[in-house]
Amino acid sequence: MTNEEQQHDRWFVPAGSRPEAGWTDVVDGRIEGWTHTGLRTGSVRDGGELRLPADAVERLVVPLAGSFTVSYDGTTQTLDGRASVFEGPTDVLYLGSGTAATITGAGRVAVAEAPTGTVKPSVYVGRDDVPVELRGAGRSSRQVHNFGTPAALDAVGFIVCEVITPAGNWSSYPPHKHDTLVPGQESNLEEIYYYECAVARGVPAPPEADPFALHRTYASDDRPIDEFRQVRTGDVALVPYGWHGPAVAAPGYDMYYLNVMAGPDPERVWNITDDPAHGWVRQTWTSESIDPRLPYEKESSR
Repeated sequence: MTNEEQQHDRWFVPAGSRPEAGWTDVVDGRIEGWTHTGLRTGSVRDGGELRLPADAVERLVVPLAGSFTVSYDGTTQTLDGRASVFEGPTDVLYLGSGTAATITGAGRVAVAEAPTGTVKPSVYVGRDDVPVELRGAGRSSRQVHNFGTPAALDAVGFIVCEVITPAGNWSSYPPHKHDTLVPGQESNLEEIYYYECAVARGVPAPPEADPFALHRTYASDDRPIDEFRQVRTGDVALVPYGWHGPAVAAPGYDMYYLNVMAGPDPERVWNITDDPAHGWVRQTWTSESIDPRLPYEKESSR
């Protein structure tokens, strides 16, 4: 394998390719060139459990599907969760650095991570307290759950959110970057995209339907990167630097991704620079409406 091929494969983690200690996938600083963010995904069933070691990392426990109990520091916290990632926001649990925990229950869970020796108190964020943002317009409409952003969570370094994009829409668009610190204008942040895809709501599909989406990352300077991936549920795309976007929901298939961002900057903020070839597209949204399929909530309440 050439050095170029090795670098290409480094930034994409197919579902189930990095299992560890009961977790389906673990992404962390053991990947060459990856420093500031991490992610664990796993399933709990039949009385099983997932363990989080007392490492020097802050964490956010995010139910993907199902409900869970998290035991830590002599206490327990129930996470009501949701039936799927396409049923609106979930409650989440922030665990301060150095906190060991055990997760029990039934379903699939993700844990966002960022290395830090600074300890902030663990805190529960209820579903009703999660800021929900409808971003973009027209075919660029998407729904953002900002449960781990500075406005919603007092964390040390990471910024965590999730995005639902209805079938046929473009997300993470226009392409943008946050790989160079320019105070007040651009942040320097690594970013993780954890993907899930499903047949769109209300769309009849045959059993052989194969939900997928598309992910794009490309170079913004002399650091080489060129990623154009077909992604499915459980796949992880890593963005160490460069322009990234669009993330495209194929017609017939809804798309979800969980974002984890962190970097070396002194300020915890998400400032971006649009690719100048495409940033003008934002101006067209003023004449368009939000996709009427949004917001996605619990199906029973629609």
